[in-house]
Amino acid sequence: MLNRISKRNDCSIYKIEEEGKTSVNRLVISSAETRAICNDTTVMGVNYTRKLRKACSMAMKSLQEEQVICLEERKTIVFNILRGGLNFGLREAIADAFDWNLHGSSFISAQRARVNPDSEEWHIIESDYQKVYMPQSAQIVIGDVVATGTSLEFGLEALVKQAEINNTNIESILFFTYGGKRTEEILENVDALCRAKFKGYQSTTLCYIEGRFTVPTVSTPLTIKLTGTDLVKREALMAPEFVESQYENPAFPMERCVIYDAGSRAFWLPEYLEDVIEYWEQVHTMARRGRTFEQQVGERVPNLDCSKFGAVDLEELASAQLTKLKSIANS
Repeated sequence: MLNRISKRNDCSIYKIEEEGKTSVNRLVISSAETRAICNDTTVMGVNYTRKLRKACSMAMKSLQEEQVICLEERKTIVFNILRGGLNFGLREAIADAFDWNLHGSSFISAQRARVNPDSEEWHIIESDYQKVYMPQSAQIVIGDVVATGTSLEFGLEALVKQAEINNTNIESILFFTYGGKRTEEILENVDALCRAKFKGYQSTTLCYIEGRFTVPTVSTPLTIKLTGTDLVKREALMAPEFVESQYENPAFPMERCVIYDAGSRAFWLPEYLEDVIEYWEQVHTMARRGRTFEQQVGERVPNLDCSKFGAVDLEELASAQLTKLKSIANS
């Protein structure tokens, strides 16, 4: 299902090959920087956003060299859906990749929430801030974390409306995400809309970072999960390098989510660390009640070979993770 199309600039790029028609060019990108983000929860704050920016820069450089995309400096606009889009540092990533300075940036806020605390439905509760600039012809570059896709759907609809108001002709969309399959469903709809509204619309390119992950529902057989929020490895389509990296540390396949809350991970670390610590405390409690490492890995990443890790005591592993995370939180 994955066909490697490039390995250059310290970045591997795979094309998703599946039966069925799609108008979206779906890719999976893998780099040492993004594997570190997915695997190591201590990668946070500026260190996290710098790694993500570097990875996106390397990917764009490779995509341009392979002629998968064809960005032009004065046409390129980074469309930031706040606050998740700021994690990717795409304005600077483009400058790093191509030594450009004349590309632009636009901003829109889109904060989602559950319809009610027990609901699996989400809606937009805040969308007041907009600063949308566009040239006459625009090539849009976006980055966001996508679970339910509520914010993305809202943001892209606003983008198309604003383009029409500005008499802008959108030529292409390049999208980077830690996300699930809902991402491509939304982009397929937007691709069709753009082809109908904008003369000469060329392409929609979707770059999944390290994999197309799964968003758990109430029926997903995971003991610990946040439905509509987590991005998990169970039943995910993942880059080979990322799968192999799981064996580097027994804690890596155990994490509840490949990204956790991206906003707090970048911009408010006390909240992020509280989230991760709470998860490992749950794991520690389960281990004390008899849960084994093999059971936990078998639930979260069933295709891994647990024998490659050797003998792992789940309680000791959770305790070590908690010591490390609490030391950072209290420092």
